Amino acid sequence: MIQYKNPHVTVFQSAIFCTTATVVQTADLVLVVDPNWLPGEVEAIRHFVEMEAAGRPVYLLFTHSDYDHIIGYGAFPKATVIASEAFRQNPGKEKIIEEIRTWDEGNYVTRPYPIEYPVLDLAVSRDGQTFKAGSTKLTFYLAPGHNADGIFTIVESEEPEAGCTWLAGDYLCDVEFPYIYHSSIEYEQTLAKAGLILEKHAPSLLVPGHGKVALRREEILRRKTEALEYILEMRRCIAGGTPFNTEKLWKRYHFRRGMESFQMENTALFKREEGHRKCSGLSSGNTT
Repeated sequence: MIQYKNPHVTVFQSAIFCTTATVVQTADLVLVVDPNWLPGEVEAIRHFVEMEAAGRPVYLLFTHSDYDHIIGYGAFPKATVIASEAFRQNPGKEKIIEEIRTWDEGNYVTRPYPIEYPVLDLAVSRDGQTFKAGSTKLTFYLAPGHNADGIFTIVESEEPEAGCTWLAGDYLCDVEFPYIYHSSIEYEQTLAKAGLILEKHAPSLLVPGHGKVALRREEILRRKTEALEYILEMRRCIAGGTPFNTEKLWKRYHFRRGMESFQMENTALFKREEGHRKCSGLSSGNTT
């Protein structure tokens, strides 16, 4: 379904995990972001792009390499593909493809396109790296933490009422607490970077990888604050050997049965990090 639409941006939302896929249109290009999940949903996005492109070049952006975000890659074989250099160098490519195949076969799903790990045409390797097409400018920022290869993308155009769109991947989501597969320290640093991006670019629209878009600065800041508070509280509880208040967590986030396993995985990650800090003689406080 379409969750949000303005003259330049259409945000689709999957029936699975409230996952978003975004199509940004300017006079210069059509940018497709993380097309997902179900074959019919991917086909609807592909058809939309085909109808709207009108001869403009199509770019395919992946915010990170989690399998649910790359699952629609094969439906856009002619698109120019963008992601991070770490995405390109990911040593777990075969595992990610296996996750797609396992999910599809486990749910009796077949797809009319090949399941492949994306091959990049443009790789992002540093903060502030830009790409321009006519009056359209994409500015990229590395965003590790959730996983190792995430990027933030800012889309700006000189067209009237185009505004500034922030494609955030699996950060600043309203529907879920931080899922941290890589590093809570780098996740915290990415949140700090998000604050700088908010000040520098003043986006009029933020699109997270899961859940609702944010249209106001105050809402973006609230999501950033809640994510940081979660990380710091998890660290305090693990360091002090005290229970994390999961009941409070489930009052805020409403898919407890689906989220409990992610909370358990986060707990294991924070314990590993705390063990490393103790061995290294480091403080478990705020790193920013």
